[in-house]
Amino acid sequence: MTAAIQVSVRELHAHTGRYIRKAAARQRVIVTDHGKAVAEINPLMSIADQSNNNPFKRRMILPEYATVMNKSIGGTDSALIVSEGRDRL
Repeated sequence: MTAAIQVSVRELHAHTGRYIRKAAARQRVIVTDHGKAVAEINPLMSIADQSNNNPFKRRMILPEYATVMNKSIGGTDSALIVSEGRDRL
């Protein structure tokens, strides 16, 4: 990301498209009101970036958990535990 630029609310209002394009090009845009930073415009992550940042894709089943689940319900699918509990209702 390149260096941040600061833009006043008035300037942003007058040239919104310009600053949105700068943010989309990965330039940090800081919006100020009377010289005080009040907001920041950032680009949305691409779908590829979002999938790489998904914490659920990085998770792993701990070996200890797998051992306990295999002994108790025959696998690591916790949905089986929930469905077993419904049978008792």
